[in-house]
Amino acid sequence: MMADYFRTLAAYTAWANRRLYDACAALPDAEYRKDRKAFFGSLHGTLNHLMVGDRIWLGRITGEPIAIKSLDQILYDDFGALRAAREAEDARTASVVASFSDADLKQILRYKTLSAPQTDMATPLHLVLGHMFNHATHHRGQAHGLLSQAGVAPPSLDLIFYLRDLK
Repeated sequence: MMADYFRTLAAYTAWANRRLYDACAALPDAEYRKDRKAFFGSLHGTLNHLMVGDRIWLGRITGEPIAIKSLDQILYDDFGALRAAREAEDARTASVVASFSDADLKQILRYKTLSAPQTDMATPLHLVLGHMFNHATHHRGQAHGLLSQAGVAPPSLDLIFYLRDLK
C-alpha cells in the first residue's frame, strides 16, 4: 500500500513538473533568468535546485555516485537542456520508486550529506522518499510564485488536480 502511494507521488511529480515547465517556456529568457530575490534567485536557479535535490537523493537511494558540489549548482544553463534532463529524471524517479515493495520502504538508508560529509546519516527509505517529494513540492511552490511575479498565470499544481485528471 505504501509503495503504491509513492508511485502515485512519482507520477504526480512528473505531471506537475511538465505543467511548470510549460508555463516557464512562455517567458522570455530575460524574465526566466531575472533575479526575483527568491532563495535560489530566479526561476532558472530554482528549477536547477530542484534537479540538484532529486539527483542527490536518487544517487543516495540507488548508490550511484553524486557529482553535485553545492545546492545552488547550475547543472544546465540552457532551458531546453534542463527541461529534457527534468523529463529524464522524472522517468528515472518513477522507475526507481516502482522497484520498491512495502518491505523495501521500511529499510534504513545510510548516506552522507554535502554539508557534513564526515557524519553518517540513517533514515528509513519511506521517510527519505517523503522528504524528496515534499522538497520538490516546496520548490515548485516557490517557482509558482515567481511565475506570478513574471506575469505568467501559474498552472494548478495541486495533487488533487492530478488525481482528478486520472479519471
